Amino acid sequence: MKNKKIAIVAVSGGLDSCVTAAIANNKYDLALAHINYGQRTQERELKAFNDIADFYNAKKRIIIDFNHLAKIGGSSLTDKSIKINDADLESKEIPSSYVPFRNANILTACVSWAEVIGAEAVFIGAVFEDSSGYPDCRPDFFSAFNSVIDLGTKPETKIRIETPIIHMNKDEIIQKGNELNAPLHLTWSCYQSEDEACGVCDSCALRLRGFQKLGIEDPIPYKIRPKY
Repeated sequence: MKNKKIAIVAVSGGLDSCVTAAIANNKYDLALAHINYGQRTQERELKAFNDIADFYNAKKRIIIDFNHLAKIGGSSLTDKSIKINDADLESKEIPSSYVPFRNANILTACVSWAEVIGAEAVFIGAVFEDSSGYPDCRPDFFSAFNSVIDLGTKPETKIRIETPIIHMNKDEIIQKGNELNAPLHLTWSCYQSEDEACGVCDSCALRLRGFQKLGIEDPIPYKIRPKY
């Protein structure tokens, strides 16, 4: 245990980042990072992050405020004048919930911290299934970002972006989480509600469909649980 190297995991508090933390925990000493960016469910996501960090007894954790993303706007997650649309899982359009270049902002913060604390990897729970709607979830984006890290850090710094669930479907992510005893009951995925998940936004729909494919009850509370 003393010889474990450090990895930073970007933990939103959602399902994907929780399972990513569980995967990283097998090999690394975890340092968990959370970004507040003015999203509608910021308080609930922060609670989920702290609950997950407590579950893994993470001594290293950081909460970073990126208020500029809310000021910039352009997303239904940060601008309440923009409606969060009901789920359309067949759509190939960029949804209103896309936060412009959010993952790049998250990664820059995590890489900065990684360079300071000597972490060798930054894990992020990006999923290619989402990439048709979110361009910063594509594998090519992360490959390119690794080149940016090499060019923009000290010569002796060796940090790699790790995306262990990027080619998994949601049901495969849930199954992997259960295999690793990840605390899925502590996670929060809903885009618009902080007490009970709405059940109808894209994030809720993808999550519910994953559990339904496995024939497992999602452990978090929902206002409604449509069949997807």
